[in-house]
Amino acid sequence: MSARPPLLTLSHISHHFGAAPVLDDVSLAVRAGEVHALLGENGAGKTTLMRIATGAIAARDGSVAREAPVAMVHQHFTSIPAFTVAENLALAAGWPHGGPRGRDRAAELIARIGLPLDPTARVDGLSVQLRQRLEIAQALATSARVLLLDEPTAVLAPREVAELLSLVRRLAAEGAAIVLISHKLAEVLEVADTVTVLRAGRVTLHGPMAGQTAASLSEAMIGGAMPPREVTLPAPGGGEPRVRLGPPLVADAPLVLHSGDVVGIAAIEGNGQRDLLRAIAGHRALAGVEVEGTTGLVPEDRGLEGLIGGFTLTENLLLAEVRDGPAWLGWGALEERTATLLTRWDVRGGTPRSAARALSGGNQQKFILGRTLGQAPDVVVAEDPTRGLDVAATAEVHARLRTAAAEGACVVVHASDLDEVRSLATRLLVMHEGVVRELPRDTPRASVGDAMLGLPA
Repeated sequence: MSARPPLLTLSHISHHFGAAPVLDDVSLAVRAGEVHALLGENGAGKTTLMRIATGAIAARDGSVAREAPVAMVHQHFTSIPAFTVAENLALAAGWPHGGPRGRDRAAELIARIGLPLDPTARVDGLSVQLRQRLEIAQALATSARVLLLDEPTAVLAPREVAELLSLVRRLAAEGAAIVLISHKLAEVLEVADTVTVLRAGRVTLHGPMAGQTAASLSEAMIGGAMPPREVTLPAPGGGEPRVRLGPPLVADAPLVLHSGDVVGIAAIEGNGQRDLLRAIAGHRALAGVEVEGTTGLVPEDRGLEGLIGGFTLTENLLLAEVRDGPAWLGWGALEERTATLLTRWDVRGGTPRSAARALSGGNQQKFILGRTLGQAPDVVVAEDPTRGLDVAATAEVHARLRTAAAEGACVVVHASDLDEVRSLATRLLVMHEGVVRELPRDTPRASVGDAMLGLPA
């Protein structure tokens, strides 16, 4: 591995946003044929370093040597929803034709890399998982040999994660240099050859992945063992009725969800869980759903639905404050509430007057969660609430959701990670082809997977 030449070299990179240091003397080299894991807490500087690597921003100090084209797959989708898959690929690659020739070139690329995308499909009709895969295809369409993947598996189901990691290894074997940013330590341990860990903008670990463990990587990221957060929940089904699911959503007796429940919904993409979650949150009507009390939603796509990137964090909080109609609000008091939210939720990299887009993806997610839970709704609906969050932040979010339930909310959670759903939920629902059924919480993982496919659990 060491005999192969580096295709990307970052030397002594330092950077500041205003007075706040983001990167401090960071160096790394990524070689052809290598998968290089870049790890760190939210706000550690990973995404900023990669934006410097692509040339999107210039470092204050240090140098960048690019020996091959570089492309980045961002956490936030860059495709144009009103365009087709082929049109987005043509735009990313700079192809001169977006008609039949462009569709043919798109189909060839999609077939070569083995992604399940229809060149003629409009992007606004794709699932979040397929949109994530389109981001990868767009990067590959540029003929880049250095791929920077920022949380590429955050919204993928287990089978899709395995397929993506296989693709990453294949691309590396074909001579590409891959930088993989991920908070899923099991994945990086499986696929990466080399690792660099950042903490507060400085390198705390660099070297071969061989010999590393999830514990050693976590310690390098957070500087020590993570203290447990225990929350005592009431017995499932013992609180006030909050959500009733009846026909045609259920085949048998209606399901009643109560205050104090943490309800996990396990489902494969396209089986109706998005419509169900949005109906419970009061964002659409769906036969068979009745909700009692106020609701709050943490949407799966923070960039499209959670925040307006050009608005300040205070203005984004204001949008939630006035969702039920006009209200008189003191701006100073609103900024104070925003500052309190940033502190309580450890949202780093911004102030109440910072634009939302200035935050890293993980810190944006923490802001949305804090804003939603801060209103103490009777029913909390969370779609992939830990997407893009580091190990410590994920544990904190789980504790906050359990705390909301302990304080009387009915919490309904769907995540693409089945293990997360099973570990977090006190009640487990499975949805297949628009029909919901409840399984015992201790149902084995494989049996839950069978139920998600419509097989007997």
